[in-house]
Amino acid sequence: MHMRTLGRELRVSAVGLGAMGMSQSYGPNPGDRNDMIAVLRDAVDLGVTFFDTAEVYGPYGNEELVGEALAPVRDQVVIATKFGFRIEDGAAVGLNSRPEQIRSVADASLTRLRVERLDLFYQHRVDPEVPIEDVAGTVGELVREGKVRCFGLSEASARTIRRAHAVHPVTAVQSEYSLWTRDPEPEVLPTCTALGIGFVPFSPLGKGFLTGAVDASTPFAADDVRTTIPRFTAENRAANQALVAHVTTLAQAKAATPGQVALAWLLARHPSIVPIPGTRRTARVGENIGATRVPLSADELSDLDALAGRVGVRGDRYNEHHMSLVDK
Repeated sequence: MHMRTLGRELRVSAVGLGAMGMSQSYGPNPGDRNDMIAVLRDAVDLGVTFFDTAEVYGPYGNEELVGEALAPVRDQVVIATKFGFRIEDGAAVGLNSRPEQIRSVADASLTRLRVERLDLFYQHRVDPEVPIEDVAGTVGELVREGKVRCFGLSEASARTIRRAHAVHPVTAVQSEYSLWTRDPEPEVLPTCTALGIGFVPFSPLGKGFLTGAVDASTPFAADDVRTTIPRFTAENRAANQALVAHVTTLAQAKAATPGQVALAWLLARHPSIVPIPGTRRTARVGENIGATRVPLSADELSDLDALAGRVGVRGDRYNEHHMSLVDK
């Protein structure tokens, strides 16, 4: 597995693994917890060293799952988790990044993950009620106390990133980024590059759409998050099929899969980009890792760069409520 560096020091596999879907969001949750533990441990055997979770996934259960699975290989892996939501009665009901809440979450995450230090501690969403300087300062204190190694932000604007970084170094910024979600490109990615901050794309495969496994006729379970996303209405999936068809044609010429081409494009954008595709299957982990071996020429990269603008992308990436949580 190729390795990359986030920020100044966080050395991780070029492709990570997002664990959220092992506990929520994509239809019925897996029935056997041991199956997911096996996938996480298989990922380590395949060379993945970077794993992503959060207290709100579950809530809490995903951190516990990741902690149990990776405890035997703790010295081989980097585990990222997140704070920033207010959780009541088993559900996120708003944001909370007050200093005392950050400290409380850190202590609880340390226990659930079975670690002595959190490798990467992201603010999950920017809290407009708490100055980002207070957030960065609190995490900086946790770093000095040895409870946290590195500080990260998720779905933060360039302005917020700069303000936070001025107080305590930001190691990584996590946001949605893929062939059909290009929002970070105008401001966030240049800011990260200028400040030496790593970038971690979540949903790098478009919540499954860019793999070619989802089309207009694909049924979703009632509890599948994609039923709430405008981009995933049947009409919009049909309209967006042209993008996947183009990627599929290129993948066939490369003896690769559409998902591998989508990930290879991301990896080629900048050496500090580390995507974290999620999956519940070991075979898919292996496929995603294979993206590091898919060569894309300058002409192919240029063509993919222009693809979304050329064919268009129909539908927003979030519903109105979730868009309201994205820092502007």
